[in-house]
Amino acid sequence: MTPELVLSIGQKMLEVVMMLAAPLLLPALAVGLLVGMFQAATQINEMTLSFIPKVAIVGLALVLGGNWMLTTLISFSRELIENIPNFIG
Repeated sequence: MTPELVLSIGQKMLEVVMMLAAPLLLPALAVGLLVGMFQAATQINEMTLSFIPKVAIVGLALVLGGNWMLTTLISFSRELIENIPNFIG
């Protein structure tokens, strides 16, 4: 395995990780921001108030995008496994 190949695999892996994490993190960030603004406006300082909406939106994102996420991860894993002979030789 050449250093360029290792870097290429690592780069592709990081791209896949970012593609899979973004649909979960971005909605949670947006909901957290909205709940934080609501808490600041109403002066409610309850820590658990922001937890339930974040869990709900991440669960919804998993339900809506879980199939795509799993397909992407399986495709990347299959590509890596199928190319093991090329990586070694």
